[in-house]
Amino acid sequence: MVRYTSGNYEAFARPRKPAGVEGKTAWFVGAGLASLSGAAFLIRDGQMPGDKITILEELKLPGGALDGIKEPKKGFVIRGGREMEDHFETLWDLFRSIPSLEIEGASVLDEFYWLNRDDPNYSLQRATLNRGEDAHTDGLFTLSKKAQQDVVKVFLATREEMENKRIDEVFGEEFLASNFWMYWRTMFAFEEWHSALEMKLYLHRFIHHIGGLPDFSALKFTKYNQYESLVLPLYTWLLDQGVVFHFSTQVTDVDFDIDVASGRKQATRIRWTSGPDGAPGDSVELDENDLVFITIGSLTENSDEGDQHTAAKLDEGPAPAWDLWRRIAAKDPSFGRPGVFADHIPETKWESATVTTLDARIPAYIEKIAKRDPFSGKVVTGGIVTATDSKWLLSWTVNRQPHFKQQKPNEIVVWVYALFTDVPGDYTGKTIQESTGEEIAREWLYHLGVPVDQIDELAANGAKTVPVMMPYVTAFFMPRQAGDRPDVVPEGSVNFAFIGQFSESKERDCIFTTEYSVRTPMEAVYTLLDIERGVPEVFNSTYDIRKLLAATSRLRDGEEIKIPGGALARKLIHKRIDATEIGELLEEFGLVD
Repeated sequence: MVRYTSGNYEAFARPRKPAGVEGKTAWFVGAGLASLSGAAFLIRDGQMPGDKITILEELKLPGGALDGIKEPKKGFVIRGGREMEDHFETLWDLFRSIPSLEIEGASVLDEFYWLNRDDPNYSLQRATLNRGEDAHTDGLFTLSKKAQQDVVKVFLATREEMENKRIDEVFGEEFLASNFWMYWRTMFAFEEWHSALEMKLYLHRFIHHIGGLPDFSALKFTKYNQYESLVLPLYTWLLDQGVVFHFSTQVTDVDFDIDVASGRKQATRIRWTSGPDGAPGDSVELDENDLVFITIGSLTENSDEGDQHTAAKLDEGPAPAWDLWRRIAAKDPSFGRPGVFADHIPETKWESATVTTLDARIPAYIEKIAKRDPFSGKVVTGGIVTATDSKWLLSWTVNRQPHFKQQKPNEIVVWVYALFTDVPGDYTGKTIQESTGEEIAREWLYHLGVPVDQIDELAANGAKTVPVMMPYVTAFFMPRQAGDRPDVVPEGSVNFAFIGQFSESKERDCIFTTEYSVRTPMEAVYTLLDIERGVPEVFNSTYDIRKLLAATSRLRDGEEIKIPGGALARKLIHKRIDATEIGELLEEFGLVD
């Protein structure tokens, strides 16, 4: 059974070699961050030889949703970006052990830490209005008293109270009209119809970062895109350890032996097809010494790329990752309910685009809004900039440049996304779903403040844009209840686990993070091998009175708490608390004068 710990006692300890590991093998379905991390934990903490580990992947390269590539005829492509923070405890536990490809003698964590220490992240303009003008959100949350009450109510509610509820069922109109919701929904890609439970988990998980939400000072980013900075060093290290990868390999099913009487469950066979045409493949028989780690579901499944002159298509056809989970789920109720997440494409889709600027004309407009030189090599926008009056609810970001090692010195790579895919744009009059790369660039340039008579020419000749439609990108945000996601290691399992965003950790963590993709395989490996080390628990900010007071102060936009009662009563209460640590804390965090 998985055990959670905090503190450096176990964090710095090395577990002893698990009994019988020499006679075991491991198979991973998928080569996303979850599988790559799981393989690393098997080697580092489980002391399993790398050549005993095999990873089967449908795509031609590892990384899953953590991508970043230059398509020869299209340009640079990133489907999304990942924000990180100090307290991704399992992520940093992993990357402290993975050698950097950039700095000799350093780990990936060292490289990341030094970069963000020398060049801290923060935004100088979070939102715009009226085609590139400062929206003057000014770091304020603009939560009314009623909206503040909504936040507190959800924060204090039980998980069970939030199951199967939408965000707009527990938050009122005043909350949904606040700056807080604008910051939140655009940063995390939440919609009103998404899970109130997941919203609650996010509030608890990131309560220590409430103050850094308006200006992104809470966030940290890699030097390059997520593939080159995170996936490639991890993949390289795994290859050096002897791990076997089979790409262009689609796992179609996993067989199980399930004893209803005893509750014992064992994976007995993995089946797959190989090659671009899905030629009849192979299978492998498994016994209880063959460990299987199955990535279920996929936020990037059936992604479709357009190009400068072609719109990305919405692919609602067969979805191998989801079809695999459906077959598996049909075999036992404890294996989850994939339809809860995968059957709502209109509610889970959105589209992004990668814009590569080709000369200095567009970067000049970027610099005007970011208030930083995009060619400096340092933080540029510090996170997304949201055009608050965009009908698409368009957001865009420029990370440190170059974002790809292959970039030319005069190129800037920009990531753009629209939360509303079916609403006609302000400039083009087309939905983003209907738009070519060039048309998406036009809409973005319009909200950037480019003079109207220059927009079309700049979109055509000043940039190259690649759109990507993702049908399932927020599938994990759909309202859910206990049992919809299977436990990482289902009760009775002797040799298999479910990993990734659609498995259920026993710890109080939230999804759509690199942390969750690392936490679930760590739990799986530690459980199945009975590793003598606890999994780091989620940072305990939700139980820290200092963090709660600081968040309360920020959510009130610095407004002090009014103590009820008459003047005499208030004076007596002040006198009583002022002489205590409570009074000191309230004063420190600006809640009383």
